[in-house]
Amino acid sequence: MVFWVPLIAYAAVILLTALSFARQPAPRRLIDLARALLRYINLFPVGLMGLWGALGHIVFPAQAAAAIGWATSPFQTEVGLANLGMGLAGVIAAFWRDWGFRAAVAVMMAGFLGGAGINHMVEIAKTGNLAAGNAGPILYTDLLTPLLLVILLALTYRSDRAARP
Repeated sequence: MVFWVPLIAYAAVILLTALSFARQPAPRRLIDLARALLRYINLFPVGLMGLWGALGHIVFPAQAAAAIGWATSPFQTEVGLANLGMGLAGVIAAFWRDWGFRAAVAVMMAGFLGGAGINHMVEIAKTGNLAAGNAGPILYTDLLTPLLLVILLALTYRSDRAARP
């Protein structure tokens, strides 16, 4: 599962963004595409993957640790609870169109996922840990998700901030 969930999450982003953009009335604008991508990245890679991470670390800690190539640790409960908060924030950000809230979620994800992605690379270099939860698709999505959030927020900044009362 740890191999497939990130791939499925991004497949859902691409599919739902394409459907959403295709349903937009003409003329379709780049800003509409950016907003749809931002929504579905918050919903799937941030929201649902965060909830999935919470479930794994809290309910199935031995399996989650093994997938990462680590020993089980009591800290997994704390990581799971952090994942729970981030997952809930991502789901809210997907449906609540406040730019500032989405920016706060992106900053949180840059710290957590970006840091996790860097840590995965350090683990690979130091220990050769090529477990699916350390060196598989999760490594790439840990780096890609916050990067895309920041880029999409930059693209939508002017129009979304101007729309506020």
